[in-house]
Amino acid sequence: MAGTQLNISLIQPDIIWEDRDANLKQYTAMIDNIQGKKEVVVLPEMFTTGFSMSPANIADTMDGPAVNWMKETAAKNRCIITGSLIIKEHDKYYNRLLWVQPNGVIGQYDKRHLFAYAGEDEKYTPGDKRLIAQVNGFKVCLMVCYDLRFPVWARNKDAAYDVLIYVANWPEVRNLAWKTLLQARAIENLSYVVGINRVGIDANGIRYKGESSVFGPLGEPLWQDFSGNALSQTVTIEKQHVDETRAKLPFLDDADNFVLL
Repeated sequence: MAGTQLNISLIQPDIIWEDRDANLKQYTAMIDNIQGKKEVVVLPEMFTTGFSMSPANIADTMDGPAVNWMKETAAKNRCIITGSLIIKEHDKYYNRLLWVQPNGVIGQYDKRHLFAYAGEDEKYTPGDKRLIAQVNGFKVCLMVCYDLRFPVWARNKDAAYDVLIYVANWPEVRNLAWKTLLQARAIENLSYVVGINRVGIDANGIRYKGESSVFGPLGEPLWQDFSGNALSQTVTIEKQHVDETRAKLPFLDDADNFVLL
């Protein structure tokens, strides 16, 4: 619907290493402090633990404390909570993004592109299906960190989505790629792109500066943070802007036809 808006609240934390309860406590406080209407609250990748390669020690289940916290928080705030966490299911481990609605309905996406450079492919099982959710007339495609480097997986064929969200633990040393690829995904898909990252230093000595960002469908920066601090920020996006951009510049119509095998 033309004129429809969506408030997206980005939570950029300093994740406490492998300490689910402490992390959930800090997220509760950060979410409670969000000013204005809460509609979609976005947490980073592996938000309960940090980017850990020890899933056997810290994995949650779909009926465990972390997922229950997401359901309770979504219901309490009457908003959607999304982010990825380590889930054990059928004796396998997944880097699983959840889209938790206030009525308790959950959408899920298992990270497809596992980061072999850090051994993620040896510990976790990849997914093979995208998740495109809907809220306030927006279609939202949800992805995780390393997926950002693979544009075919994010390809917006037939205007399948209006907003592309990446949740990440993206190290500062490769932040140029993070910022550049987020902007590129917006331009090539004529879509809003939201990238949420963490800050701080993890137990492996890897430094994260955040630089969470929101880009418009022409690649225009709508909000970016370069402070390196833990924070929350709400950005309001307009459905009319993406619709008018695509009507004026129908570049998606000229895309090559191919399918993923």
